[in-house]
Amino acid sequence: MADQFDVVVIGGGPGGYNCAIRLGQLGLKAACVDARGTFGGTCLNVGCIPSKALLHASDLYQMARLDFPRFGITGTLGLDLNAMMAHKNKVVGELTKGVEYLLKKNKCEAIVGEAKIAAPGRVTVTTKDGTRELETKNIVIATGSDVTPLAGVTIDEKQIVSSAGALSFESAPPRLLVVGAGVIGLELGSVWRRLGSDVTVVEFLDRIVPGVDSEVAKQFQRLLEKQGMKFKLAAKVVGVEKNGAALSVAIEPAAGGLREMFEADAMLVAIGRRAFTDGLGLDAIGIKRDSRGRVMTDAHFETNVDGIWAIGDVREGAMLAHKAEDEAVACAELIAGHAGHVNYDAIPSVIYTYPEVATVGKTEEELKSAGVAYKVGKFPFTANARAKSNLTTEGFVKIIADAKTDRVLGVHMIGPDVGNMIGEASLAIEFSASSEDIARTSHPHPTLTEAIRQAAMAVGGWTMQM
Repeated sequence: MADQFDVVVIGGGPGGYNCAIRLGQLGLKAACVDARGTFGGTCLNVGCIPSKALLHASDLYQMARLDFPRFGITGTLGLDLNAMMAHKNKVVGELTKGVEYLLKKNKCEAIVGEAKIAAPGRVTVTTKDGTRELETKNIVIATGSDVTPLAGVTIDEKQIVSSAGALSFESAPPRLLVVGAGVIGLELGSVWRRLGSDVTVVEFLDRIVPGVDSEVAKQFQRLLEKQGMKFKLAAKVVGVEKNGAALSVAIEPAAGGLREMFEADAMLVAIGRRAFTDGLGLDAIGIKRDSRGRVMTDAHFETNVDGIWAIGDVREGAMLAHKAEDEAVACAELIAGHAGHVNYDAIPSVIYTYPEVATVGKTEEELKSAGVAYKVGKFPFTANARAKSNLTTEGFVKIIADAKTDRVLGVHMIGPDVGNMIGEASLAIEFSASSEDIARTSHPHPTLTEAIRQAAMAVGGWTMQM
């Protein structure tokens, strides 16, 4: 006999577990099915959280080596990589248990197993104890994404690794080749550069971090190069051979040309992610997918099959945990008969290197392409008192506003702690604030956030600091 639910959510990542929790809060009987064995998805287990633990730890290590003497702090310093990895694993373990607790607290049944949609309203789950049949009024697909493979290259998670393997090196590879100059490649490349690796990044495009404001991207590359990271842009990896403990990597110009051989001790493949729908049985029930394999939905997250919904990385849009969370809440509320909506213009993105890069809303390139008239205000951290005190003066804040209405259209930052500062800009866009609204809002002194206010003042031409 099948177990009865109002909603079955397939996938236990940020989209899936938040959707199930919200459904429980709204009084619906929900189950959350995940195959991994620990809830939290890629983000919590082998993505956002462990990478940030290593980014922070490695940043502290670099700061202690390079910056402490400038503050008058001296002494010997050592690196215990095993202890650093143990800290990472402890954080992941505590947070996955926290997700399980929240599911239980909100009366959502957490089921570990492989889910397959047998038919609309019916899900079959293969668990270690056998097969369970679940009958439900609604199904939410929240299975996330997986690593995009590199043609002709086999990932073994030892020498040739994905982002997951790059979180678990037993020692810093002397020579690390990163394929892909996007967020994942630059973040993990930064970790191992700080811990002693010689890092070279190969990128197919002629710039790093595609989609990020070009002015920010250019300064970002300059600062990473200043730190010792090397770049081969407009280039592609066309083959790799193992020579004992080393790798021999063939690199060619993206447009074609002479092949170059590059020697490395390890290679990180970080050319993007793709929607994960393996084994769900989508074709058999007629679920439509786009050319990139993503589940197609309407503006309210419902697929072409009644009662089946999709959220997060598995559907269109930025592959961000917080985007999935927003869609999870909206989808749950729509299923429960409430209003649900996501403002995609107000969803921020952060690169957690040093300096950090944070962005929300439209870039200058997007506005120019759309023919929108705009005005720009910028303020450098070199003129911010707190940044000077902290010796963290790299970068700037840029605010873009509509030329006629002064409504904030985009905010782009590179600098210290901007990942925490971008929330103010997201709120401004969410509430349709003008640059003058930000400029006339008091910010505490001395803080880094004053750079946001000064950039807003610069939009109107009345910056107060030099």
